[in-house]
Amino acid sequence: MHKLLTFNREKLLCQALTHRSYVNENPGEGEHNERLEFLGDAILNFISGQYLYRRYPQKGEDELTRRRSALVEEKQLAKFAIEVGLDFRMRLGKGAIRDGGFQNPNLLSSTFEAVIGAYYLDNNCEVEPIRTIIEPLFDSVSEDIIEPRSNVDSKNRFQEWVQKEIGANPPKYVTEQIGGPSHAPEFIARVLVDGKEYGEAKGKNKKEAEKAAAEDAIAKLKNQGLF
Repeated sequence: MHKLLTFNREKLLCQALTHRSYVNENPGEGEHNERLEFLGDAILNFISGQYLYRRYPQKGEDELTRRRSALVEEKQLAKFAIEVGLDFRMRLGKGAIRDGGFQNPNLLSSTFEAVIGAYYLDNNCEVEPIRTIIEPLFDSVSEDIIEPRSNVDSKNRFQEWVQKEIGANPPKYVTEQIGGPSHAPEFIARVLVDGKEYGEAKGKNKKEAEKAAAEDAIAKLKNQGLF
């Protein structure tokens, strides 16, 4: 078992692994993990900021910010979650499981953040025990992933490709809320060009979902050798 899952207070770990969907179906099973997720998100941003500040002493604020975004973005945190063994330990409702929740990057990343928050509390609100666990995960991330490719937003990059390769009509984004509580909704966005879908992705808000959809479109084009 990964050290991140070794707790003195097992109740904290249990809460961190518990999604709202599980509590909705099992009202007597304690609290869900959203408050812990909030705490873990703040801790990860802090630790990743310190990590990058030390690792890249010559880099400026803008580039460090972009590298931090890449290091703690949803897909990367989901990979960390799987690496430490969180995927099939998540407590999900039957509907979430049926919808592929154990492989859902949003659920995986959120649970990872919650476990970080819980681990912090379990270690008397000390950051150092978390740092010793998280920084090796950061070290394992390829430089290609955290190296900023460009200052240009992915939506603009995709639009530039469309104008160059297809025509003047800009990409159209179709975005809708697909779930989540009112204070933490989940959105899905599809990006289309002349009615043809090029990418699809989820996000915690419309902007994030549309950016991720553009990134998905670019990734698919690269796989086809078109970008």
